[in-house]
Amino acid sequence: MSVDLAVQRRLDAHEVAEVLDLIDDVSRHDGSTPLAEHVMLHLRHGGDADVRHVLARDPSGRLIGYAHLDVTDLVEGPSGELAVRPESRRQDVGRAIVEELMRQSAAVPGERGRLRLWAHGESAPAGRLAASLGFTRSRVLWQMRRSLYAALAPARLPEGVTLRPFRPGEDEAAWLDLNARAFADLPDQGSWTADDLRQRMAEPWFDPSGFLLAESKDGTLVGFHWTKVHGREHAHDHGDHTHDHPHQSIGEVYVVGVDPAWQGTGLGRALVLAGLHHLRGAPDGLGQVMLYVDADNVRAIRLYEALGFTRWDTDVLYRQGAAPEGRAPV
Repeated sequence: MSVDLAVQRRLDAHEVAEVLDLIDDVSRHDGSTPLAEHVMLHLRHGGDADVRHVLARDPSGRLIGYAHLDVTDLVEGPSGELAVRPESRRQDVGRAIVEELMRQSAAVPGERGRLRLWAHGESAPAGRLAASLGFTRSRVLWQMRRSLYAALAPARLPEGVTLRPFRPGEDEAAWLDLNARAFADLPDQGSWTADDLRQRMAEPWFDPSGFLLAESKDGTLVGFHWTKVHGREHAHDHGDHTHDHPHQSIGEVYVVGVDPAWQGTGLGRALVLAGLHHLRGAPDGLGQVMLYVDADNVRAIRLYEALGFTRWDTDVLYRQGAAPEGRAPV
């Protein structure tokens, strides 16, 4: 297929609407969103200045592919995510986009050969394309799910610990401090700023009643379980048209964090259970709950499996650095 590629630092309102329409199309077809949450936030609200947007159009001018390239991580290297409309796949559109991402990342001083690509939902074609262009699997995330109709054990908090909802306007600084302690070894989460928190609190899905904070006797925050409900029926405003389509509501164990000093006390398990009980009682009538966990985080996976979660899907991070294999159009 003939494809026209354009690389831009900023998107105007019409282009953002085109991209969101493409993402909706891909999500409905694949059953999962092709872009990570932080990328979607950048699209809707603006984000890092040093970002490249790759727009792929067919000869009629219709947007058939999109990629987001973030070159702000000087430690890990540039990170890209992409989506191609279902009817435009296996026509080398994805290959053309990835090759453009490679050119763009190589043009950044010191970043040649350090591109990372996320594939949301483990896909054989995506894996073949990545391998053929010299990428290897670097990180794997499991998506796990469980039924909310199945039995739930009670949430037994350690002695002296109480649970309460997040209070907007009061808890931001204390929570950011706890989040940094809890995820000191996971910069993607532990480095959140006040702006990162504020953006998510401005999202339609944010509900402080489902943002559960654990306090010790002296009022110090020692843990939290931030739950999320997404996929509610909603309208999408795409500039020149607006449409509604239903999504099956599903709960999410969005983030669970425990102060390192409280690890091993059973607080993490209690927080997960407290969040599950909250989601079970949500007015949406939720039947399922999901979460993401690193595939090599054996301790967390064992906990989630003990609480009834099973593996549902896989996200894979590919990194440049392998010998190219046979070519396959994707």
